Amino acid sequence: MQTGRTEKIGNVVLDYSHYPEQDFYCDGASEDALLELVKTIPPREYPQEIYKAASWEVLYHLSDLRENIVGWLPVDKSMKVLEIGSGCGAITGSLAQKAGSVTCVDLSKKRSLINAYRHQDCDNVTIHVGNFSDIEPDLPTDYDFVCLIGVFEYGQSYIGGKTPFHDFYRIIKKHVKADGHIVIAIENKLGLKYWAGCREDHVGTFFSGLEDYPQGGAARTFSRSGLEKILKECGETEYHFYYPYPDYKFMTTLYSDRYLPKVGELSNNLRNFDRDRMLLFDEKKVFDMLIREGLFGQYSNSFLVMTGPMTDIVYSRFSNDRAEHLSIRTDILEKDGKHTVRKYPATSAAAAHIEALAENECVFTERFKGSTLSVNRLELKRNPDGLPFAEIEYLENSRTLEELLDECLQNNDEAGFDKLFDRYCKIAAWKAEGTKQDYDLTFPNICVQGDIWTMIDYEWTTDKLTPQQIISRALNCYGQEDPVRMEHPIVKKHLEALGIGKEQMRELSEKELAFQHFVLQEKDGRSRTALGQLRHLIGNRAVPYQEFFARADRKKVQVFEDFGAGYTPEHSYYQYDAYEADDLINARIICKAGTKAIRLDPAELPCLVQIHGIEWRGKALTRAQLDQCLTTNGQVLADTPSHVPTVLFETGDPNISVRLDCLDNEATDGEALIIRAQIAWLSAEMLQDIQARLAAAARRKGFWFQR
Repeated sequence: MQTGRTEKIGNVVLDYSHYPEQDFYCDGASEDALLELVKTIPPREYPQEIYKAASWEVLYHLSDLRENIVGWLPVDKSMKVLEIGSGCGAITGSLAQKAGSVTCVDLSKKRSLINAYRHQDCDNVTIHVGNFSDIEPDLPTDYDFVCLIGVFEYGQSYIGGKTPFHDFYRIIKKHVKADGHIVIAIENKLGLKYWAGCREDHVGTFFSGLEDYPQGGAARTFSRSGLEKILKECGETEYHFYYPYPDYKFMTTLYSDRYLPKVGELSNNLRNFDRDRMLLFDEKKVFDMLIREGLFGQYSNSFLVMTGPMTDIVYSRFSNDRAEHLSIRTDILEKDGKHTVRKYPATSAAAAHIEALAENECVFTERFKGSTLSVNRLELKRNPDGLPFAEIEYLENSRTLEELLDECLQNNDEAGFDKLFDRYCKIAAWKAEGTKQDYDLTFPNICVQGDIWTMIDYEWTTDKLTPQQIISRALNCYGQEDPVRMEHPIVKKHLEALGIGKEQMRELSEKELAFQHFVLQEKDGRSRTALGQLRHLIGNRAVPYQEFFARADRKKVQVFEDFGAGYTPEHSYYQYDAYEADDLINARIICKAGTKAIRLDPAELPCLVQIHGIEWRGKALTRAQLDQCLTTNGQVLADTPSHVPTVLFETGDPNISVRLDCLDNEATDGEALIIRAQIAWLSAEMLQDIQARLAAAARRKGFWFQR
């Protein structure tokens, strides 16, 4: 219902008082599809829609995993939250669930409608639509939290001027109460993923942030020192850095300066959903080195900066890429130098799963009495809303069994490895008959303090596996997580002793898949799709650099300009963005004044090219115009008035030439020639086969094809 300058979608109020009656930021058809989807599909069915769409846009805007970046914040119903740049509402719902009121600001009406429809049951959300600079003077100055999630980098677009980021921050700070917080989530321009071969998130090119954005653009990200410089110059004295991993968009784990990652933890690095990326090195190994050198904070892929008083939460891990009734969050809190672990249900549906942890603790404490394994103590408590949470003992100054085994491998300490593994096997077999097994009794889930071993994770239990199968799973998981381990003679010896060959590994992998399917299966029969699988469905690849550069060589498009003296290397350049898909060229060539002809070399090896169309001065060239101005150094295979030409290039230097001076007067500065074509690269064998078949066909017809 729309009244004057406001509209109500369910319980959500949209305020158009400052809307300029035009959306200046819109993704077109993809947003139209999103709007229709949220109008007709309830949020609990979004995971299935994400799977069906298999698109980056739907995943990015509708995945509930986007909420993780704010899901850990200590927001409660007594608090007011301002969300700047709320977009399609990826985090609005999480904030609304926790806060007393949420005020959203966004430039786009269409995105704000998407936000409103998907959260229409929330009675504490108001969305102001329009330019932030117009809306900001009307906003209150007593917010407990102001959130800029993926927004601060656009400060120069919001504000403009010579110091846009400083000015933006100072304006935001006016709206935070004295003990309130500003929360900024942003990419680190020195993030390890960019060194390792990911494209810069905003401009889509390699190494742009590392080179400090030489091509310009609307967005700017910062290093840690760059962000700190802005904060200090704006008079901010109290701020705290957190490190979302793998990055802030689909965060699974949040680290902090008070709780940094340990060697071996950062192994989930292939998160390229929106574009192909290169694999220049093994990010896990480099992260391990950075952690050892104390440099992780400089190269974290993203930052979350929170100003104001420090929260007790130093670490948060989300295990919510699962069915609702199994989704949980694990926090580590630090107060007065003491740590506490808490596990919360990520949704109310997971309350029973948290309560089951207390039952499992009792079962395993009884089972392992008299053994050399203790069970981490747990106390079941309840929040004011009645939902349970588990408070668990934190083991200070401990190391995981995995760390100790790794140390033995690095030192080739076979006796040390054997001693640790033998003790583990005896523990796994302790009083096992007729009792529950801890399915996840793996090496990272046993903490070691001197001679004391403690089980720290008993979330998954089974009565269908034997101790031998639990041991086999643990050793196989250990080896599979790192190929270096799997190839080590000590690990191979133990795999062989357990009878784990290739066939047994395949069986173990199948059981792991079955377990993953169980974790993803909702109680009503629906099923989520794990984020890793969605990456494959969307289709953007992580390509080893050797293959990537081979593909890049195939897709080298060179443009030559003729100003009246013919084509020369001096008047040529490479157009790296000419390919809009693996086999589709969409070359937009901006001509300089006096250009008489343009030559496009679509590749640097033999190929088949089908020319789909050529545009000059905004109009597609007719067949008659193509006959007049288009020449190639290839062999035309299909060339009829009703068919686009298909050309066989038998040379490693194929070229397509368009004479502009045959069409009309020579080019003026800035005019665009657009060439669209489809290409198939030919190996030497394929080229020989095509040449032989063409020759045979020509002989049968009594003539040769002409170039």
